[in-house]
Amino acid sequence: MAKLPLADWHPGLSVDCVIFGFHNGALKVLLLQMQGMDKWALPGGFVRKAEDVDEAAVRVLEERTGLKEIFLEQYRLFGQAGRSTTEHARVLHQNGWLDEEDLAWFQQRFVSAGYYALVEYSKVSAPRADYFSSACEWWPLERLPDLMLDHSSLLDAALAALRLHLNHKPVGLSLLPEQFTMPELQQLYEAILGKSLDRRNFQRRMLGYGILCRTGERRRGGAHKAPWLYEFEEEAYEQALQSGLGSTW
Repeated sequence: MAKLPLADWHPGLSVDCVIFGFHNGALKVLLLQMQGMDKWALPGGFVRKAEDVDEAAVRVLEERTGLKEIFLEQYRLFGQAGRSTTEHARVLHQNGWLDEEDLAWFQQRFVSAGYYALVEYSKVSAPRADYFSSACEWWPLERLPDLMLDHSSLLDAALAALRLHLNHKPVGLSLLPEQFTMPELQQLYEAILGKSLDRRNFQRRMLGYGILCRTGERRRGGAHKAPWLYEFEEEAYEQALQSGLGSTW
């Protein structure tokens, strides 16, 4: 049993991170399976006394994904009374992962800063579990496992924030590879919005923003006509996001 550095952490304060990725036309989230439990959890952690809350979230993301410079947005503070149930802590204690002092730490009330992060799926080659977890895996939004505590509510709120920010944050640039097709971009928007979009209207709107550059190459290997590959014009994209990409979808 590793002794937890309780003296280094700020009491009652934590971060929880909803890490979004996009793969095979589906929006996915990175989840941890708790030791000795069937339930899963969002990646998160405690805040060190010597670090900013944002720095704690960045640290958690790097520890789970191995990546730095990830798009990160704090979207809400979760501080409802009674949100910090301690079933998971009791299980960890019973299975020898926590001693009595550690258990008492976990049983205090916690306020959590909720963040969502956007990562390119292919760059997270080997997600890393933490000390309290036996696995760290991607799960599609349409097929999520049972989540512990209030993490379902945290995830729902993160998705709502992502939809709200779709026209104001670099969502496509952060979730897609450097080169992508128009159908792949549309699939991303549909996965985030949870609804189908008209193909012609979508393409007309996206090209009308002036943020895409057609590379002159096509995606090879499909059964149908190979679609054109595009890239984001990053400077134009950033400028367009400042005023927003038009109306809602």
